[in-house]
Amino acid sequence: MGRYLLQRLSGMALMLLLISVVSYSMVRLLPGDPVVAMLGEQGDPHVVARVRADLGLDQPAPLYFFVWVGRVLRGDFGRSIQSNKPVIELMRDRLVPTLELSLMAAALAVVIALPLGIAAAVWRSSPTDLGASAFAMVGLSIPNFCLGLVLILLFSVSLHWLPPSGWRDPFRDPVASLRYMLLPALTLALGFGATIMRQVRTSMLNVLRQDYLRTARAKGLGERPVTLRHALRNALIPIVTVIGLMVGRLLGGAVVVETIFAIPGIGRMGVDAIFSRDYPIVQGVVLMIAAIVLVINLIVDLVYGWVDPRIRYT
Repeated sequence: MGRYLLQRLSGMALMLLLISVVSYSMVRLLPGDPVVAMLGEQGDPHVVARVRADLGLDQPAPLYFFVWVGRVLRGDFGRSIQSNKPVIELMRDRLVPTLELSLMAAALAVVIALPLGIAAAVWRSSPTDLGASAFAMVGLSIPNFCLGLVLILLFSVSLHWLPPSGWRDPFRDPVASLRYMLLPALTLALGFGATIMRQVRTSMLNVLRQDYLRTARAKGLGERPVTLRHALRNALIPIVTVIGLMVGRLLGGAVVVETIFAIPGIGRMGVDAIFSRDYPIVQGVVLMIAAIVLVINLIVDLVYGWVDPRIRYT
């Protein structure tokens, strides 16, 4: 296990280095001068020169890349061009809403999709199966921005049950935070849950045909323990894989939802930074999201060993 973790961590470090090269190169290709965007064309030449030096724009791009990587390794992502605040502090403040949204959406999706997928597989071709399949088709067909607006019109404008937009700190007011986060989390969870439900149904159908389940029933084991204890446990590997991949996609898909519901998340901050040509923020956001996705993939691989004890890490 230790050797496996060391190899994975080494691979993650190499992947982050490659991602940093790509992000650093891409932001340099954006049109326009970020210093001019910040100070204007009539800015003080001395101030312009100082800002360009702080951003490394007065040096060759390949040379300053190694300077930037050295700073990142020390935890210094630079300062925002627009606000002149440390990028690491801005990302830390914006990371909490995004993680809350993504984790809550993932939890809702699993809670909705897992029972529906199991029921659809157990009662195949029944009204339950048809209803679950209809849910999956609706969830996969409706875009997030459209679904979010519909939920706002229904639960906020018409019924006045939930607030239409905004965010509250979950560490200060958990109840208010839950109310504000429920609609955006549900917006993300429906599409995410539809994908999981289809995977659960497919995996369970494959397992339910196995001979060892017929043997378990022949020995007098009830249908519930056969389904939940034996069939579901052996069907979890592809399900866990899909959940891990979709959680990574939630971080990217949260950008649209954060914009619709006015959530001050890290994805929205990254999009705003692209339009304002705020290089340090763009590079920091890309690197942080990539690191989170890589960590999630590592956790998924480790969960395999817990789900199936036959898996060994070498």
